[in-house]
Amino acid sequence: MTDTTTDTTADVRTDTTTVGDKVAAAVRAGREQLVGLSHGLHAEPETALEEHRAAARIAALMESAGFTVTTGAGGLPTALVATYGTGDLVIAFCAEYDALPGIGHACGHNVNGAAAVGAALGLAAVAGELGVTVKLIGTPAEEDFGGKAILLDAGVFDDVAAAMMVHADAHDSVGASSLAIGAWDITYDGQPAHAAIAPWEGVNALDAMTLAHMAIGLLRQQLPPGVVAHGIVTDGGQAVNVIPARTAARYEVRARTLEQLEGAWRRIRACFEAGALATGATLEVRAHGRDFADLRQDPFMSDAYEAAARGLGRTVLSRHGESMASTDMGNVSHLVPTIHPTVGYDTGGAKQHTPEFTAYGTTPGADLAVLDGATALALVGVDLATSRAQRDRLLDGVRKRRANRD
Repeated sequence: MTDTTTDTTADVRTDTTTVGDKVAAAVRAGREQLVGLSHGLHAEPETALEEHRAAARIAALMESAGFTVTTGAGGLPTALVATYGTGDLVIAFCAEYDALPGIGHACGHNVNGAAAVGAALGLAAVAGELGVTVKLIGTPAEEDFGGKAILLDAGVFDDVAAAMMVHADAHDSVGASSLAIGAWDITYDGQPAHAAIAPWEGVNALDAMTLAHMAIGLLRQQLPPGVVAHGIVTDGGQAVNVIPARTAARYEVRARTLEQLEGAWRRIRACFEAGALATGATLEVRAHGRDFADLRQDPFMSDAYEAAARGLGRTVLSRHGESMASTDMGNVSHLVPTIHPTVGYDTGGAKQHTPEFTAYGTTPGADLAVLDGATALALVGVDLATSRAQRDRLLDGVRKRRANRD
């Protein structure tokens, strides 16, 4: 934990060592609930916007801890907001809990979500002393639609001065950015015909998709470093002896910034248009969910988290200047001071989004990651609340956002 007691701008009425001890004790006291939550989420994985059991588990836990809970936040049935305290400084922890189709919690969101809940419980134990409001935001569909972006637009983050979460990984790290990402659903409509008797009467929608896929492959040589395009065909036709009259795909494009993403998408869309032009098929392009922005991690909060994690005996890698995959926490970070460190445990060398990574999600190492991640996040909240300079910075940020909105 960063030592704010020697900072001349700090509120000297608060003994941060004592407060930090209370935070850590509160997380330890909730160990059974937090580990149980992590294991429960892992045992019953639910995909984007289907996380009904997960949201209900978290809502019940927060209500039992004295939080005021609102479900269906932002118009999303599996989102929730739980608040505790009445202080002017609102500190939010983002809980993720959606899984991946077919491979469960292969991104460790059971660890992410339980750690955020634990951080909220830890900081709530000292909310009155610090003059803060603790806000747990349950954010569904990170793996798909981008629940945080939707909740941002719905105003759920309007009063938030700082937002935090940890992400499961094989290593502890701070400071990395992430790639911006957009996703699109692609459909070609053609004309069916018998593939042997009169194929010339058909318009082959699968040919259109094939040409687009090849064009994107050729385009990759001219894409800037860091730009990645990848997709799957979700409908390639129904019968081998019928010229495919309809094909569909979902494609994602990643780039270092939203601006670079926009430019890359223009070129990749042209590849899909070329498929339509060459075959005579009709092209439909629809955005799938929200674009994810690149992640901008707050320097003070990153340093505070690193200090707190090291104080818990963790080895923390600095990844400033590097990029992770993609996250809708990036959208939050463009408006609110944010951190998204990783909390590590042994995964046997497995990487996220694989069944092997899923298998390590309820090990003793993963359970410790839940508790340590929760404690470190809550201690960052203590640092923000007890440093006069940081508190003023955050509150001023909220005021400016409100003024710009008005």
